Amino acid sequence: MYDIKALYEAGSVEEAIHLLVEHPQAQILAGGSDVLVQIREGKRAGAELVSIYGIDAMRGVSYDEEEAIRIGSLTSFSHIAADPIIQEKIPVLGEAVSLVGGPQIRNIGTIGGNTCNGVTSADSASTLFAWDAIVELTGPEGIRRLPIQDFYIKAGVVDLKPGELQTAIIIPKKSYEGYCGNYIKYSMREAMDIATLGCSVNASLSEDKKVIRDARIAYGVAGPIPMRAPTAEKTAAGREVSRETVNAFARAVLEDINPRDSWRAAKAFRQHIAVEMAKRALTKSILLGGGEIRE
Repeated sequence: MYDIKALYEAGSVEEAIHLLVEHPQAQILAGGSDVLVQIREGKRAGAELVSIYGIDAMRGVSYDEEEAIRIGSLTSFSHIAADPIIQEKIPVLGEAVSLVGGPQIRNIGTIGGNTCNGVTSADSASTLFAWDAIVELTGPEGIRRLPIQDFYIKAGVVDLKPGELQTAIIIPKKSYEGYCGNYIKYSMREAMDIATLGCSVNASLSEDKKVIRDARIAYGVAGPIPMRAPTAEKTAAGREVSRETVNAFARAVLEDINPRDSWRAAKAFRQHIAVEMAKRALTKSILLGGGEIRE
């Protein structure tokens, strides 16, 4: 059974903020695919919950006035994967969230819940890091926006102030225009398993497709929170599209990542596959962008 002290249902963002301020110990309930399981396991026994599931204004994918892609935090993984804007502009995000759990989880789980958990293995997180996503937070003091890298503080902890909730994730136009990307998830099982390591890369090529103008790479489970590999990014930027560049890029990730030993995989194994995943993901991103890798 679920040991819940109280459940409050919000019909709007304003009502949710009011309830969170009125009940400072309350926890936010979105899809419930994580919170309800934890309550049933006794990890959040006696919890007060503020359900935001009924706030339809926090659902959907759209463009804002600056052509940034706005993803409402209550948008489910299934809706993200099927959305025409995502499919046209950042299909890699749809591919990444399609690897979350099974169909039931993807239908109920939300991108806001996935990122607000603060876990390094979240399939959406490393891809959002690679796309320079911005997190929109709404609270008693109004709206604030911060880069997703700053939203994650440490394992399981994100920058949510009292009374705040995450209302959207935004991908600026400059972050997606002219880029193609690829996400690779390595797990012990092909389905219904969290990542042993996740790697997301996107790249922008010169007009003649012979030079990598910019490359971004982010990992999940390569450290306590999702993380970029800036040394690798600097290694690839401005270099010609070649196998040598791809290999140098992949080797450079070891300067930045810090995976740990766990029962899922040894640190040395995670480092090994991190290099291989970087090679494959950058190669696929280049090919998707119309480039040809010179040997």
